[in-house]
Amino acid sequence: MALTLTPTEMLARLVAFPSESQRSNLDIIAFVRDYLAGHGVASQIVPSPDGQKANLFATIGPKVDGGVVLSGHTDVVPVAGQNWSSDPWTLTERDGRLYGRGTCDMKGFNALGLALVPEMMAAGLKRPVHIALSYDEEVGCFGAPIMIDEMVRQGLKPSAVIVGEPSMMQVVTGHKGGTRVMTTVRGHAVHSSRMDLGVSAVMVAAKLIGWFEDQMAARAASADPASPFMPPYATFHCGTIEGGTAANITAEHCRFIGEWRAIPPEDPMDDYQRYLAYIRDVIEPPLKLKSAEAGVSVELLSSIPPLTPETDGEAERLARRITGDNGSHVVAYGTEGGQFQAVGWSTVICGPGDIAQAHQPNEFIAASQMAAGETFVRRIISELSR
Repeated sequence: MALTLTPTEMLARLVAFPSESQRSNLDIIAFVRDYLAGHGVASQIVPSPDGQKANLFATIGPKVDGGVVLSGHTDVVPVAGQNWSSDPWTLTERDGRLYGRGTCDMKGFNALGLALVPEMMAAGLKRPVHIALSYDEEVGCFGAPIMIDEMVRQGLKPSAVIVGEPSMMQVVTGHKGGTRVMTTVRGHAVHSSRMDLGVSAVMVAAKLIGWFEDQMAARAASADPASPFMPPYATFHCGTIEGGTAANITAEHCRFIGEWRAIPPEDPMDDYQRYLAYIRDVIEPPLKLKSAEAGVSVELLSSIPPLTPETDGEAERLARRITGDNGSHVVAYGTEGGQFQAVGWSTVICGPGDIAQAHQPNEFIAASQMAAGETFVRRIISELSR
């Protein structure tokens, strides 16, 4: 017998899976697969390279071009170290709010799409709804690209992608792109009284972090005051650093993790190439004169393309028509939206909940936002049934 759940009941089921990014998400994917199969909907599972995680996508309606992708991620951020007033893995309703890890970011949107599958099946869709659920969005948007590639390989050609990240049901048309790198500096250890003979990995790292500062200052100085982004320029940031062994030894090793977030249509990978060129042309030559072993290596940890506002995009037209929102909205955080857009699919962000609640202890989504999201998805179903 097919399982039929209200959006809130579906949300409770999804929240009960502790699908933190450091864990496997195979159990929640299996639940979704079985739920859809119960309604006669076949799923495509796209596993991670190591098989420990998986994406899922499914098509409801006719196998024709057009239609809408409802995109969400299944992973959530950890709860360790956070002070929760209730069990984060049990949906708890208090004062018109639904509490639990992932309620806002973004199992609320996922629950809406899944709970309304029976209505999609009964609606006589003329164009399909594609449900797309990914893994590892929270740690670098690693899962979505291989799922999108498989969707393209299978010939899907949706007219619009709705990434249901929490936007208070506003239509968000752009976000910054981001690149994260780990830089490792190899120095040459000597007593600090003869540091003229050594190479301090810590001091070299300081120069590289200074490059981050200089890049951001230059972007701030040339920022467009009319830009809708806050801040209206690319940001560069070093989040962690470790290195050195003692105050009187030039550091043999230093490692730091940094990132930059570029405003579309800038490509953050362009800054990556500039960073590598700065290391190659400016930083490394004097190091090598002192020690052949000294040098700098850079590991690209993640790169997320920006979501660029489209000119006359179908996703924007559809979302504005349904929501009535004609405001201009962009966000500084990244999503999988740019990855869908990169294959030529018109994409916007529009989902229930307030991003201010994401990743917080006592994360919640307002019941009123779930209701607004339910209306939104129902209107998509209606649009696709005409």
